[in-house]
Amino acid sequence: MMGERRLSRRHWTARALMGAGLGLFGGPLQHAWAQGLGTMSPAWPQKPIKFVVAYPPGGVSDVMARLLAERLALRLNVPVLVENKAGASGALGVSSVAKSSHDGYTFAFSAVSPLTLSPHLGKPVVEARDISPVAGVMVSPVLLVATPAAAFTDFKAMLAVAKAKPFSLRWATSGSASLGHVMLEQLHALAQVDFTHVPYKGGGQQITDALGGQFELLSVNASSAVLQYIGEGKLRPLAVGSPSRLDSLPLVPTLSELGFAPANVSSQFGVMAPALTPPAIVERLNAEIQAVLAQPAVRERLSATECLPLRTSVQEFKRIISQESDNMARIVKDARIVGE
Repeated sequence: MMGERRLSRRHWTARALMGAGLGLFGGPLQHAWAQGLGTMSPAWPQKPIKFVVAYPPGGVSDVMARLLAERLALRLNVPVLVENKAGASGALGVSSVAKSSHDGYTFAFSAVSPLTLSPHLGKPVVEARDISPVAGVMVSPVLLVATPAAAFTDFKAMLAVAKAKPFSLRWATSGSASLGHVMLEQLHALAQVDFTHVPYKGGGQQITDALGGQFELLSVNASSAVLQYIGEGKLRPLAVGSPSRLDSLPLVPTLSELGFAPANVSSQFGVMAPALTPPAIVERLNAEIQAVLAQPAVRERLSATECLPLRTSVQEFKRIISQESDNMARIVKDARIVGE
């Protein structure tokens, strides 16, 4: 449609996202992995595992993390507890895990952006060398939607208002240094229009405020709740950051189609451990996550939210993070994006 080939979910693999180099994970950490520091007890796990979700309850990341935890608990025969720790666009949650014991019982569920975007916007809260990548889980499209406070109904009309009245359109994101923030800044630079940024600490409250018309624009990961509000006419989709149009919103163009390819961003989520977590534990958990992602019920849940399964090896996930960091460094520099 519109000259873009819709991607088959079966062919969305980590290898399509992989780039060269593992520089972010060099130095002592890389050496530790090469030498295989740490061993896994044959009985691992022996006690409950904790997943720290780097975002508030209710968003697509929280929903999928809880589903993953539920299915892993059945496979590992121990409870997998979920704790939400939001802030700094996911960086606080990932940082808390990085500072935890590397005994194989604490993991983060987060987008990769705290490692790939935040460090390029100022003093980082957490860096790639502080964590051990475990597994990619999903790719989540980023929707740009209009709220009841907006009179326009399509992307072109939105740009017209933004050009005629600079800073009049309030654009909410899940926080500074989030991919929604990147989308905003890319449109600002490419279309030469000005928005007022309204950063939140995650997805839950911003949805409530969007429905109440507290701002005109919202960039948000696709989720079953967001798609439901769109279906009910409470939110109006203007564009989507995704490799192709969404099956559930076939009339909504991607930002690439609209001529703003650098703003066509989507979120990559995965599981991460503290640096120096024993490689055997990391590999075991990766294998269990792959098994969960292959389950038809899990794939159906992902499909319902327009998320794509991101099944990776440990090394593939490391390469994804390294490539994404290189891409974000270039975007931040070219668009002159600064942290807030």
